[in-house]
Amino acid sequence: MAEFGVQLRQSRQAAALSLRQLASRVGYDHSYLSQVERGRRPGSAHLATLCDRELGTTPALSAAYEGAYPSSRPIAASAPAPESASWTTPDAEPAAGVPAAGGVAGSGGVELLEVVRHELAGAFGPGREVAEWRAVVAGHAEEFATTPSAERLPELTADLQLLRTGAASGSAALAGPAAELAVLIALTLAELGRLRSAERWWRTARATADGCPERRIASMARSWEAASGLAEHRSLPGLLELADDALTLADQPAEVARALAARARVLAALGESAPARQTLRDLQAVTADLPGRSAVGGPFGWVDFEASAVEGRVCAALGDTIGGYLALDQALGAGSAGTTERAELELVVAQCLVLDGDTAAGLAVAMRVLVELPDQWHTHHLYDTAGHVLTAVRGSDLVRVAVRDYRELLRRRPYDSRTVGIGSSSGGRQG
Repeated sequence: MAEFGVQLRQSRQAAALSLRQLASRVGYDHSYLSQVERGRRPGSAHLATLCDRELGTTPALSAAYEGAYPSSRPIAASAPAPESASWTTPDAEPAAGVPAAGGVAGSGGVELLEVVRHELAGAFGPGREVAEWRAVVAGHAEEFATTPSAERLPELTADLQLLRTGAASGSAALAGPAAELAVLIALTLAELGRLRSAERWWRTARATADGCPERRIASMARSWEAASGLAEHRSLPGLLELADDALTLADQPAEVARALAARARVLAALGESAPARQTLRDLQAVTADLPGRSAVGGPFGWVDFEASAVEGRVCAALGDTIGGYLALDQALGAGSAGTTERAELELVVAQCLVLDGDTAAGLAVAMRVLVELPDQWHTHHLYDTAGHVLTAVRGSDLVRVAVRDYRELLRRRPYDSRTVGIGSSSGGRQG
């Protein structure tokens, strides 16, 4: 089962298709295909035949499936309806995600995410080989920017639960994949505005990463917590300490870059101009020798436009609009940023316009970004960046009609009532 799933994932990625794109072509639900790729569902000969056709791999996948299930025969029936987990975001603490049916959360209404989080540290079961779990995490990271946060959380949690319950005996080797999954969950919860749950998961990610022999994972967890913590409105001195710890722990150039990026942004938020600019120079020196795109994708990798994106944010925070424009133009020109990240960078451009006194143009850009971006891509981080545009407005410009309209647009925040997964009901904001 696992071997067929791995071959299906590799073939899909070689064809540069996302899970959702392949699912729409073969008529299967993307969550079902995800389970097949991860070895949690067997798939079918019919699915293998359809994927061969769409991916141009005929007859490799069909042969792989036949090898795994020698008695299988292609069937003409419609695609099976996958088991759908009904999830909802909660109205109050400490919930982070509650299955609406099926008893997954156990008796007493205990939230699944909380169950997983509390048992994570001491329950790394070798249910799968470490290499396979690393592949699973890499897949999540690769699709992180191309999957809306509300759709991402159930699959991340399901895999972390599967890792946790794989066997009774502990395995320190699995602390790495577990910590990386915890980081992705913390980032996702923060994007959804579930800030207290996110903070607890950041602590869990750090503790889990510290039990891993790979220092890079402990560094990465702290770097992302420091960067996300800016939008979560955490204590700036505490975030700077996290960034400094990340830099101390970093033993690979990409992780040094990630730590420096977080440190520069926190220093800029503190108004520490000289240290922030020196950290940017250090970042540029480190990234000059990095490849354009690291082998690891998503939040765990590094791509060349990120240094420019960080510089643009730092310059805007320090009021250096000329430096901001130049850096943001480079980052946006690369065309590699994800949907929401690109929108955030455009909002930083809008902030620079307002800082330069062109309030009308800045607000027009910001409003266009928020209106044109589909609701599923709206996140807490996006609205935090959008808020900086408003705080840059000064003096008589504050009474503009456009400012009033922009305030109303910022109050909308569609992620506040966003459902998580399929068939769930709305929940309230947390944090």
